[in-house]
Order: sequence, then structure tokens, then C-alpha cells
Amino acid sequence: MKISKRCTEMQESTIRKLLPHADKMKKKGIKVYHINIGQPDIPTPKEFYEAIDRHREDVLSYGPSGGLEELRYTIVDYLKRYDIDIDVNDVWITTGGSEAVLFSMLATCDYGDEIIVPEPFYTNYNGFASIAGCKLIPLPTYAEDGFRPPKKKAFLSKITKKTKAILICSPNNPTGTIYTKDEMNYIAEIAREKDLFIISDEVYREFTFDGKRHTSVLSIEGIEDRVIMTDSISKRFSACGARVGLIVSRNRKLMRMVLKLCQARLCPPTLEQIGAIGAFKVFDKYIPDMIKAYQIRRDVVFDEVKKIEGAFCKKPEGAFYTIIKFPIADIEDFAKWMLTDFSVDKKTTMIAPGPGFYASKGKGVDEARIAYVLEVDALKEAMEILRRGVVDYSKCRR
Repeated sequence: MKISKRCTEMQESTIRKLLPHADKMKKKGIKVYHINIGQPDIPTPKEFYEAIDRHREDVLSYGPSGGLEELRYTIVDYLKRYDIDIDVNDVWITTGGSEAVLFSMLATCDYGDEIIVPEPFYTNYNGFASIAGCKLIPLPTYAEDGFRPPKKKAFLSKITKKTKAILICSPNNPTGTIYTKDEMNYIAEIAREKDLFIISDEVYREFTFDGKRHTSVLSIEGIEDRVIMTDSISKRFSACGARVGLIVSRNRKLMRMVLKLCQARLCPPTLEQIGAIGAFKVFDKYIPDMIKAYQIRRDVVFDEVKKIEGAFCKKPEGAFYTIIKFPIADIEDFAKWMLTDFSVDKKTTMIAPGPGFYASKGKGVDEARIAYVLEVDALKEAMEILRRGVVDYSKCRR
């Protein structure tokens, strides 16, 4: 029997595909430090769980397809703190930020249409595009200049009759780059001039370091009808398993189309939405300390990378990731080797190989994404094991 091309051609998750090797190591008694995946270890706010505990229904029935109205109003109030004014009808709740990005693609693209995206980018954009039947058109960025977005001319060179949107992520996963206001403005100019949508993944809005500020696409005037913002509580409240995301747009026609997609999957999870409402109530108490902790971890990783001979990265500005260039020709082989042939005192480190964060073939073969989501001592040990792994691997692969 024939399997669909959609699935057979879909890229495996570079973040998760090596997990079977990690599981085998754990069964052998080897501790695996997971810096391959953006799974925070900072505790979820207790108020998230308390809100769920207080909620009672005789029957846990289907909720509204667009999400609980109370949570939608909560999002309206949340965005006001960034001087972003939206109406409650400009926001729908999704099953995680992933669904928000997928719905954005489905609402803006027909089969064969194109979305321009600076690369490297969040690996699952590849999978979402395969599901939606559209094509990602990559624009290269480079480690040497901190993965700054390409200039306006580079974007324009990729636009065709099939181009429907530009997809950006700032603060960026996987690079940690924060787009400047000027960079956001020229991307907005392109959208106006070429009649394109901008899909802006702003999951890491609060994760900015060294006094840098995030510029939301929703704050740019003159492009209100062509902006789609996607977001999630997963990283903001260390609640990845809750699967509560959101999609915001002032384009009411587009949002009516998105609501059709919401209706087709019935509703987002009710209890987790209740928890999200509780978490947002303690935003000011929870977020500042969390960001301070991640900045310290960022500094630890950056200092440890300097100890790896031949490795390179610029200090990330935000999110909790960095892309590192290694003195290794085949990062996929190295990442697997770390999980099959190498350990230090019954411990090893798992990384996310770089090629999965690209659409261009042959890119990222000497790069890996590191997620600094472990507490400081564990992070230092994970990075030291990684350094020693690079040394031993280089010797055995000569």
C-alpha cells in the first residue's frame, strides 16, 4: 500500500530523532544531559495548577473553538503592557504555538505557494509547511555576523508570484538573535510593497538580555491588515505540556478563516487554558526572576564554548538557544556518537544537529543548537562533557 508523499517527504524532527539512542544510554545507566530541546527546568507557577484545582464542572464539555473568552481577554490585557492594543476578536487560542504557526500557513497559502524565511529557523517549520502543502524559501544568515536577518534586497530577490508571506521569529529560535526595530521596519516595508503577510513567531518575547528590547510586528503601523502574530505559554510559564498557544491578527477576514480551522479540531484544552489564566495573573512576580536565570545560563554557555577549541558562536541576545559552529565535518554523526560511544563518568550530552534547522541542503553540517535550559552546575558539566567529546571524536575520526 502507498503512503502519502506528504508524510514520506516530511523531515524528521532534528530535536527528537536521536531520542532512541538517548533512551538506550539511559537503560545502560548513563545520564544524558538534554540540551537538545527547549524544555525549561524552571518550575511552572503554582498558580497554574491552583487555578485548575479550583475549576469544577459536572461535565468537562467541549469549550469554544476559538478558546475561552476569559483567556482571550487575558491576552488582550497582557499585550497592553507592551503598548499593543487589540480587540478580543483579534485573538484565538490554539493547541500550542505549533498549531498557531500551522494555521497561519493554512490560512495564507494554497498548495504550492511560498513563504520566505531566514535560515536557520525552528526545525518544525519544515514539518508545518509539509502539512500545509506550501514551500519554505530560505534566506541565508551567518554565524559570523550573529545571524542578523538579510538586507531588504535579499528578501526582494526571493519574491515570486507564489510568495504569500514572510515568516520571522524574534527573539529567534535557534540563534538567539533579536531583530532590531529598523530590521522589523524594512520587513514591514516589503510586506506593504509586495502585498504579503508577515507571520511573526513571538514565543520568546520576554527572553531578552543585556537591556535589549523586542519589537512586536503588532506594534508597526501601516501593516495592520497583513500581520499575524503567533505565541505560546510553553516557554513563558515553563508549561510546554499544557499546549496552549494563540494567534493574533487584526485582519478579521483572515481570523474568520482561522476560526474555521479551530472549529475543525473542535477546541483547545480547557483545563490548561484555566491554568494559563492563573499563570498570567502572576506574570510580574514570575517573569523577571526567570529571565535573570536564563541570562546567567546564557553567559555560562558562552564562556564554555570558548573552551572548545575551534568552536564559534556570537553571544545570543535572547530566547534560550544558540547555534554553535564546531570543528567537525559531520555534526549528525558526532551527535549520534555522543549517544552511542561516548560518556564521562557515566554521563553524556545530547545536542540538536544543525542541518535540521535549514531548508537549504548542505547547510548546518558543522553546527548544532544548544538549549541552555538546565541549572548552572548541570549546564557547566554538560558543556564540559561536550568539549571532551569534541576532542575524543576528532581523534577517532582522523
